[in-house]
Formats: sequence, structure tokens, C-alpha cells
Amino acid sequence: MINKYIQFLVKVGEEFKYSTETATIIAELIAFLTILALSILIFFLGKLIINKGVTFLNRKTDNIFIRLVVSNKVFTRLCLLIPTYIIRETAIDAMPTLTRLQHFVIILTRIYEVFVYTRIIDSILNVIHGVYNSYEMSKSKPIKGLIQVLKFIAYIICVLLILAVLTNKQLSNILIGLGTLSAVLMLVFKDPILGFVGSIQLTINDMLRIGDWIVMTKNNADGEVIDIGLTTVKVQNWDNTITTIPTYSLISESFTNWRGMSESGGRRIARSITIDADTVKFCTPEMLERFKKYQLVERYISDKEAEITYYNKENDIDTSNLVNGRRQTNIGIFRAYLREYLMSNPNLNHNMTLMVRQLTPTEYGIPIQVYAFSANKEWKAYENIQSDIFDHIYAVVPMFDLRVYQKPSSNTITSLGEEAIDNLKHR
Repeated sequence: MINKYIQFLVKVGEEFKYSTETATIIAELIAFLTILALSILIFFLGKLIINKGVTFLNRKTDNIFIRLVVSNKVFTRLCLLIPTYIIRETAIDAMPTLTRLQHFVIILTRIYEVFVYTRIIDSILNVIHGVYNSYEMSKSKPIKGLIQVLKFIAYIICVLLILAVLTNKQLSNILIGLGTLSAVLMLVFKDPILGFVGSIQLTINDMLRIGDWIVMTKNNADGEVIDIGLTTVKVQNWDNTITTIPTYSLISESFTNWRGMSESGGRRIARSITIDADTVKFCTPEMLERFKKYQLVERYISDKEAEITYYNKENDIDTSNLVNGRRQTNIGIFRAYLREYLMSNPNLNHNMTLMVRQLTPTEYGIPIQVYAFSANKEWKAYENIQSDIFDHIYAVVPMFDLRVYQKPSSNTITSLGEEAIDNLKHR
């Protein structure tokens, strides 16, 4: 059929007074362009039919696989092979005398075919990744790094195959020639190689998942992991900035992952207030009676007082001197009050560690630390719970004849100086 079409075009050319040789060249070019146009037309028709069918099927089933196949243009790229196949099979018949052009077209067709197959593989890998991400397991075992490596290998093979087509050599010979450049390739692709190793280790050891809250001070990262790639991990910080961390850095350097806190029963509160050591004292009977009016420590004071009285009596201790024997202190009752207050707080997880402890005294006073876990782990709620607790603590400290230490400000020092001057004037 192609030969008849060419013969017809040659006759037409001869009628226009072209020589047979010139008419033949023109006829073969027109035949090739006709085949090219037909192959493109068939491509668009095939693409239209397949896309219509797949879109209809997608509406009917709402299947994630079909949706991903459509969005990643798998069938569209498969249709791109139609022109390639038609041209490759008809180029020789369409241009029997134009051997150089024929050879050039076949080489271009092969290169195009290799590229299209690579793009199809790229789309299929995207579909696999999308389907995998639809499962809950993908959050703990992301495969984006693996998918990127497979794409990288596919495109490397694509380049090598194109080189083989251009040089008319076997792929094995190309690979042997590239062996001498292995050191250069290792240097050029160092980051992808290290990233691939890092992503595998992160996944196998379950060190990082999308959605984890991590802190990496060196890289100024403090936020949620939003992407784990081949060479980089993206972290959206709490100020909405994005920090990009090399994947391998998460293996070679230390970082803090707050996932354990998120999966546990509570979020830790470990904050202290500093009590002025000058305000710590033994409790007098009047103080004890006053403190007993605080419901949370009423029973504690009574039980403790009975225990101390029994101890002192059994050991024949002279209690007329404050130094002798055992006595209750205002800071001890204050600690007991805080413990009971925390135990009665419904916003704390009482199945986890809960205590009020005294830390090592410093030049600023005596630190009293609240160590507990909030039941709500969401950041905003956690901060509100913690703040409410310490609002109450700061307000209740003076009720135990204690004072929170605060470093004197310039205004305080100035007012004390003015007060001293006024006292001198009145003498």
C-alpha cells in the first residue's frame, strides 16, 4: 500500500515537470509525513478513547488505583508508543531511497521509545507510591526514598540506553567504559547514595515517620516531619517555616523525636519555682491551726502532728527548744499541699509519675519542682494546663508564710534607696 501511494505521488510530481529522481524524493518525504500525521492522529484518538473509558470507570468505582492511574497519566504515556511503533515499522517502506534520513529517523524513534518507556515506569512507580500511601502502614514505613532510588536507576538506564543507540554499541560495552569513571560517579552521586542508605536505615529502624515532632538544634529544626525524601527530610517548624535536613544527617547526628510522648499517656510537666530560703521556718501551733483550714492538707497536718508527737514522746525529747526533736515546717506542708492539689487535678494523668520534689538549693533559693504528666498532649491544651497549675501555685505560696524569690529590679533598688534616705532625714 505504501509503495502504491509513493508511485502515485511520483506520477503526480512528474506531471508537474519534476524529474523522476526529484519526484521520488518528494514523494517519499510526503509519504513519511503522511504516516507521521496518521500516527499522531491515532495517538490522540487512542488517548481520547482510553481516557474516556478510564474516567467513566473511575466515576463508577471511585477506586484509588484507577484514580492514581489517571492522575499519573499511565495510559496517556502508553499511547505515546503508538506513533513510535507505526513509524518504526513503516519508515523503511516509506523512504526506500533516503537511507540516511531513514537511519536518522529510526535512531530518533528508538531514543524516543526509550524515553517513553522510562516515563511509563516513572508513572507506574508514582501509582505504587500513591497506593501504598493509602494504607496506614505508610506513616510508619514510608517508601518515598525507595521510589526515588528506583526512578533514579530507571533514568540512569535510560541515559545509558540512549548512549548505546547513538554510538551503536552494546549496553555492556557502555557499562565497561563507565567503570573507569566510577570514582567520578561516586563523587557526583554521593548525596543520593548517602541519602538512600540513610532512608533505608530510618525506615528499617523506625526512627522517623511523617507526622513525627522532631527537634534538631544544629539544623534549627523544631516541628513536624512533612516529607521524607531520598536526599532530604522536610520539617515544618512551629513558626510555619520549612527546614530541610539531609537524610543522612539524621543517621550520623543526634535528634530528638517526640513520638514517644505522643504515643504515651501524657505530656511531661517539669517546672519549678524558687522559694526564698529566708522564709522557711518551723510551724508554730498557731500556724498549724491556720494551715488546717486548707482542706487539701487538713488530714496530712493532723496525721503528721500525731506521728511527730508520738516520736518525740517515745524518745523523751525536750520540745521546749525548737531545735530538739521533729517539727513540721511551712515548706514541708506547702509541698504536701501541692502534691494533694496535683492529685485532685483532673487534667493530669494519675497513672504516670506525679510528685513534688525539692531540688538542690542555689544562690537564688530553694527550687520546688512539680513533676507530672498532663492528660491532654495537644500543645495548646498542655500549655494551658501547665499555666493554670502554676498560676495557682504562685497565688498560694504566701498563704504558707513563704515567698517566691525574685531578683531585685532597678525600680526596687531605687525605691529602697529612697526609703533609706527618708529614714535618715526623719532621724
